[in-house]
Amino acid sequence: MFFSIIIPLYNRPQEIKELLSTLCKQTYMQFEVLVIEDGSVKDAKDIVASFENKLDVKYFYKENSGQGFSRNFGFERAKGDYFIIFDSDILVPSDYLETVKDYLFEHQLDAFGGPDAAHESFTPVQKAISYAMTSPFTTGGIRGNKKHIGQFHPRSFNMGISREVYEKVGGFILTRLGEDIEYSIRIHENGFKIGLIPAAKVYHKRRTSFTQFYKQLHFFGRARINIYKHFPSELKLVHFFPAVFTLGLGFVILCNIFYTPLAYVGNFLVLLYFLLIFFHAWQLNKSIKIAFLSVIASFIQLTAYGLGFIQDFVKRVIFRN
Repeated sequence: MFFSIIIPLYNRPQEIKELLSTLCKQTYMQFEVLVIEDGSVKDAKDIVASFENKLDVKYFYKENSGQGFSRNFGFERAKGDYFIIFDSDILVPSDYLETVKDYLFEHQLDAFGGPDAAHESFTPVQKAISYAMTSPFTTGGIRGNKKHIGQFHPRSFNMGISREVYEKVGGFILTRLGEDIEYSIRIHENGFKIGLIPAAKVYHKRRTSFTQFYKQLHFFGRARINIYKHFPSELKLVHFFPAVFTLGLGFVILCNIFYTPLAYVGNFLVLLYFLLIFFHAWQLNKSIKIAFLSVIASFIQLTAYGLGFIQDFVKRVIFRN
């Protein structure tokens, strides 16, 4: 089984160096790497070239078109039986490809995804962000998890498809705003088998600051409405949770401003929720600092996603713009 690893890259030369370094340590070496530089100002050509004696790696530079269409560029040039999509901000465990290969031989999936986790080298903020994006007490609990809601949708930070899927379904038709979910839905509608490979995890850095994290999650909230516009049935009640949380938090703030009795109830519920997150994060990471930062990260995750969701729901669903 031969894999083609496809990595879109935009102005992140240091990230690709770290990612390629982890790919050099794979226990299963039947793979090629295609790095697609998507119109970057800070290109990584020399960095990628430094790995040519360690990996079967190819570097391509193209005009900027977004990650979805950059992946298509890689699909067109890939030689593998399976195409694996990675984001540039991940680290790959040494047994990743061997795990995937063994699982595919046993289960015969046409498309797959895997979970993400925090690496021990991550900063406390990165570990807190990873907690928020994977916790069962936030919307992270339905992403890359066995207990997903409805049909499993692989996410493009850690996603694979067979060559047969690409030849029948084609590539991405969206380049941003939920392009991986839309692609996964089309794969499923064409009768292909999609599944989670629980042990095929990657270490996902995501963002290095809470400001960057807010912008990313606001974008994710908007992306959910973009998916709804293409596939109305894919908007589930669980997707409204961050918006409901955000509106509820705004209501509690107003209750405090106007000194209404409901403020006490609201404050208690908010405190209880964040204490739950604090102690759960503390138990997982064995660090009070990371637990405290996880509360902040979870607050940002829910409100940023909620505001993005509300913004585009009002604009594109209610007013149909």
